[in-house]
Amino acid sequence: MRPPLPRGPRRRPLLVLLATLLALLAPAGPAGAAQAAGACAEPGVETFDKASLTGAIVGATVHGGRAYVVTRGLKPPVLAEFDLATRRVVRETPIPDGPAAGSPEGAWATVVSGGKVYIGTYPVPDLYRFDPATGRIERLASFGVNGGFVWSLAAAPDGRIYAGTYPHGRVWEYDPVSRASRDLGVLAEGERSVRALAVDATHVYAGLLDKGKLVSVNRSTGAVRVLAEGATGFTAVSVGRTRVRAAGGDTLYDLRTDGTDVRKVSLGGDTVDAFGTAPDHTAYVSTRPNGTVYRYRTGEQPVVVGTPKDREETRGLFLDGTVLTGFAGSGGVWTMDITTGKTDYTDLLEAGLTPGAERPQSILRTPDGKVWVGGHFSVTVHDPARGTRHRFGVAGEPKALVHRGGKVYAAMYPSGEIARIDPAKGHAVEYLGPLSHGQQRPWDMEYDPATDRLLVASAPLGANLRGALSVVDPDTGEKQVYVDVIRDQSLMSLSLGPDGVVYLGGDVLGGGGTTATRTTAAVAAFDLASRRVLWESPVPDTHTEPGRHNETVQDVKYHDGILYGVLKRDPGWFAMDVRTRQVLGKGTLTGYGEIEVHRGEVFTSTYRAGGNVHLLGPGGAQPRPIATGLGDDWYTNPQLAFEPEGWYAWGLVGRDLARLRLDPACAPLEVGP
Repeated sequence: MRPPLPRGPRRRPLLVLLATLLALLAPAGPAGAAQAAGACAEPGVETFDKASLTGAIVGATVHGGRAYVVTRGLKPPVLAEFDLATRRVVRETPIPDGPAAGSPEGAWATVVSGGKVYIGTYPVPDLYRFDPATGRIERLASFGVNGGFVWSLAAAPDGRIYAGTYPHGRVWEYDPVSRASRDLGVLAEGERSVRALAVDATHVYAGLLDKGKLVSVNRSTGAVRVLAEGATGFTAVSVGRTRVRAAGGDTLYDLRTDGTDVRKVSLGGDTVDAFGTAPDHTAYVSTRPNGTVYRYRTGEQPVVVGTPKDREETRGLFLDGTVLTGFAGSGGVWTMDITTGKTDYTDLLEAGLTPGAERPQSILRTPDGKVWVGGHFSVTVHDPARGTRHRFGVAGEPKALVHRGGKVYAAMYPSGEIARIDPAKGHAVEYLGPLSHGQQRPWDMEYDPATDRLLVASAPLGANLRGALSVVDPDTGEKQVYVDVIRDQSLMSLSLGPDGVVYLGGDVLGGGGTTATRTTAAVAAFDLASRRVLWESPVPDTHTEPGRHNETVQDVKYHDGILYGVLKRDPGWFAMDVRTRQVLGKGTLTGYGEIEVHRGEVFTSTYRAGGNVHLLGPGGAQPRPIATGLGDDWYTNPQLAFEPEGWYAWGLVGRDLARLRLDPACAPLEVGP
């Protein structure tokens, strides 16, 4: 990797002189200028520091005075051992790759049984076991193929391990003695995610995310019984001597294990993350978005105990006497005295956890030449001219970043909030409140200078098809949210055109987990003045197989009377005249990603096939490669941030921040194998 350069790329004096002389003789126009100035001879790619370093964690558990946490988004992920007395990371153990396609990047699920730590990974849904005595970690079983998750683990009193998985919504049993696995079958037709599990001597209690059901499964017979149904998915479950506690959104369900005596308790808008249970079955409940912890006893109203870490997601709660231990998703461990509320917080990176390079969420180049990269619970601001970077925390994942008036605005998942970041105040972060109407997944955002408003395209979570376009005042946070602007579709993308018209790209699958009512994704035009949809049109068919349809528009971009689109799942592209809605061109692509217009040219950067950039326009000609081999290491969608002059853009090579020459007049840039 090349070290950061002090003022952009180095050029030999002779090359610079030659380029200057040739520029005076070059024909007009960008193609002629690029060729004559020798721009194609300049370095095509420069790599800098890792784009986004992280200490974020997923699964967490406690055993024998030690905490065990699994890193998020790293290859390989690391099981880190944290001494609760000294508050230091004392051991790190990589989780090995298994024989199946793909490799683990984290583990949402951890549980202790028989003195061993069990770990359920993603995106390869495998089960591992770690022995603290020997430091040995071994792979035990697989519950699916690449693209799956082990969302939850629970240990039965007899030592058997139960795993809740995605995408087939199954519960698996693993017997450590026989080393055999057993599939407990379908829990609810169409369910994808068993998000939470608890188990006692006779039954497994499963929280289903898509279908909003809490079910029990007889461990001997496999018989399934629905105990409760909610308006949202169940995300946390615990079981005591005679009662089950479960969480669906901001409602706490307290019921007997046979499904009777159901009590519903509202938490006033706070969503439950995790349960911790005392020996007397008092429940301690952590919530988001504020990070507040409640104490709950059957028949009583919840009581606030404290807020150990503001605006945090909690990965697990464990009670030892009067000390409650919790784990912050951003990468921290806190302990709280439940009698006094006194809290101690330790950042895992400061405690010795080795930082790792994660897969970034978003990228932005600001007018001062700095490059902002959104990660998990953090944003990293790179100053390439000085070779420095600054990392600071945010509450969630910045899915999109825009610049306005000296400040940067981030569209945050899973809160659905817009964060305002002020570089002049030490990157102070303010939150403008959630988008509401269930719009927790903001996919795209642009700034409209004519109205001085932020425009946000979003999707709901869970079994909901209806996305929204939100118009947000960046000063006050006031919002107008237009739900279902493309009927029964969520919104993946938007692009502001002339005359206050916003072009939208839809997704028939919505938040997932419910049957789509439409087969083909649509694009639409929305008028900001009248606040109404002007027209809607299905995207053109790019499939050759009968009966196949394009379900998701990953991105759209307006340029010079034409709407360009990139399609997900079965990747493709199209170009549409927005006045006549005539399709000017369409076809397949090597992958999907986002579109950028720069100096009259239309680019798209895509996943798959090693990570590529194609030229989509202008016009409706077939795309041609501009760069190949950039890697498939974006977490969301591959993006580009162009410099205003010339043909250089900021993006990724692997997980490194990179400056790329994307000059259409040059031969395609070949970066990787």
